[in-house]
Order: sequence, then structure tokens, then C-alpha cells
Amino acid sequence: MGRTSDARERLVAAATELFSERAYSSVGVAEIAARAGVQKGSFYHFFPSKEALALAVIDEHWAGQRHEWTTLLEREGTALERLHAIFDATSRRQSAALQGTGSVTGCLFGNLAIEVSSTNAPMQKRLQEIFEEQVALIGAQLQSAVDTGELTVDDVPTAARSIVAQLEGLVLFAKVFNDPGQLDALWANSLRLIGVPDPAAVSS
Repeated sequence: MGRTSDARERLVAAATELFSERAYSSVGVAEIAARAGVQKGSFYHFFPSKEALALAVIDEHWAGQRHEWTTLLEREGTALERLHAIFDATSRRQSAALQGTGSVTGCLFGNLAIEVSSTNAPMQKRLQEIFEEQVALIGAQLQSAVDTGELTVDDVPTAARSIVAQLEGLVLFAKVFNDPGQLDALWANSLRLIGVPDPAAVSS
């Protein structure tokens, strides 16, 4: 089984890779264990089910993404510049996936939401919570921009939800067309959602 001290981490990492490459339903416990270099029988020492592992994958993935987002959102610059940095990071991640594997992997949360949210209540609930956190993070930046006079946004919560929905939608397009270029319109479209019709008017 290898070193038991890191077997759980290897299972989570292997499952993250496999769930990014293929449909959740097509990935079995034996394949996850083999990818992780862990005996199949030992899998259940760490996780009672594939669902439990998937929930751990979701939490681990969000912890990393949330750290990236909060780091970008706390750096120097205007609120809009910080938001733009998140979009840039998203585009780079999809481009890196294409270069590394030959395929745009899309968003792990979006992929799982499309496949299992109507059939798996625990995963649906956790994904809802994560998307709400994303909306709250974007909303806080928009509110900051309103407070400092950068923007005039009548309904910040709705604008934040629309931006996250557009982000997920264009990442899905990038996956379907295997083309990170689908994300090129993300910034301009997001600015229009918050009442900035001319992207050139905003420093990025």
C-alpha cells in the first residue's frame, strides 16, 4: 500500500484527477485505488464509500481554489483589477490543462453539479454551499467597488450571482469546445453585467 501516512492524500489526489478526466459515474473505487497506489481493500479504511471520497475531493479542491481567490482578492489594486485577476487565473488554468493533457478539463464543481446534483443530495448540498461562497466573495468585491465609487451597481447580490454563473458557463463552453479561448469574452461580459459597457475604460 505504500506509506499509510499519505495514503488518504493520495486517494484524494487520484480521485481529483479521475473525476476531472471522466464522468464521476464511470470511475470506480478499484481504479481510484490503483491510481493512488493503494490496495483496494485499504480504501475503506479511509472512506466508507466513493461518495465520501468525492465529498473530500470537493472540499480539498475548494480549499485550494478559495485560497487562490482570497489571495488575489486581498492584493493591492482596485476591486475591478482584483476581479480581473481571478478571471485571468481561470483562463490560465484551462489553458494549462489543455497543454498538459490535450483536453480542457472545465470546472470540477460544474462537472459534478451537472452529473450528480439531481441524484446525490449530499454532493448537491455541498456544491450549492461552494457556489454561494463564490458569489459572496465576488459580491464583497463589487460592494467594495461601490463603496469607493468605482462602480454604481443597483443590485450587488444579483450582479455577483450573474458573474459566477457566466464564469461557470464559459468554462463549460471551453470544455465542450476544448478551447480555452471561449473564456476570452469573460471580462468584457462581466463588466457589462455591472454596467461598464467599455472594457477599455477600466484598467486591468
